[in-house]
Amino acid sequence: MLNSDTIKKIEDFVYSKPRSIQEIAEKIKKNWRTADRYVEEIEKNFGTLSTRTFRAGTRGALKIVYWSAVEKVSNTIFQEELEKEIVKGKTKYDFSGFNIFQFVKEKEKSAWIKKGENEVKSGRLCEFEEILNQAKEQIIFLSGNLSFINFKDKKTEIFSVLDKLVKKGIRIKVLCRVDIESQNNVEKLLSLNHKYGKEKIEVRHREQPLRATIIDKKMINLKEVKEPSNRTNESNEKIFIFYNIKEKAWIEWLTKIFWKMFNSSISAQKRIEEIKRIF
Repeated sequence: MLNSDTIKKIEDFVYSKPRSIQEIAEKIKKNWRTADRYVEEIEKNFGTLSTRTFRAGTRGALKIVYWSAVEKVSNTIFQEELEKEIVKGKTKYDFSGFNIFQFVKEKEKSAWIKKGENEVKSGRLCEFEEILNQAKEQIIFLSGNLSFINFKDKKTEIFSVLDKLVKKGIRIKVLCRVDIESQNNVEKLLSLNHKYGKEKIEVRHREQPLRATIIDKKMINLKEVKEPSNRTNESNEKIFIFYNIKEKAWIEWLTKIFWKMFNSSISAQKRIEEIKRIF
C-alpha cells in the first residue's frame, strides 16, 4: 500500500534526475507493476511527478518518470503575469477568466453567456452536468465556498451528479475556502467518502480567485460573474460568462497552478477541527 514514506522516497529519488519505472521498483523494493501503479497515484493525486513513454507499443517501450516542476509553472511572460494575479488573488473579482481565454487558440475554445438572478435560474446546470459526466479519472474544482454542490433545478441536482461520479471511482480534488460559511458544504461533499468507503475526495483550504473545473487533463471550464449595475436603467440580473478551453498547453498550465496552490494548502479536515473547537 502506498504510504507517505514511500511517496517521499519516490519523489526524492526522481527529484535528482529522471528515473525509469524499473529503477524506482528497485529503489522501493517492489515489482515493476506496483512501482508503476504508485507513480500513477502520485502523479494524479499530488501532481509532483510526470511520465513519458518512449517507443510506446513496442517490446522495447521505456517509461520515464521525471519531476513535474510546479515551482516553475509559466513558460511565457503572459503566463507569468497571469500566475501572479491568480496566486495573489483572494476573491472571484480579483481575476477574470477572459484573461486566460484570450490567449487560447480559436479552434480550442468556446464561450457563452447566461443571465439570471442566480446561477440556477440562468439555466446552466444541464450543461454543467454534461461537462462533469465527461470525467473518466479526475475532476479538479477551484471554488469559493463550494456552494455549487447545492445547485439543483427540475432536471439536474449537482450533488447527485457528484455522488454518481464518486460511486464510479472518479477522484475529486477541491481548493476552496474552508471556514464557517463553507463548513457545511465541505462536510457534505466529504460525506461521499464515508458513504462509499473510499477516499476519493480531498478538499484543501485556500482563498483564491478562480472559479474553474478541470476535467481529467482534457478540458477547463471557467466561470466569471458580472454583478448587476446599481444604475436604475440597467438590468438587475447577473451575467454569467462561461469559457471552455481544450488547448493542451493551457490545461497543463492551469493544472500545475492548481497543484502548486493545493500542495501548499491545509486540509479541510484540519480546518474544520479547529473551527469546531471555537464554535
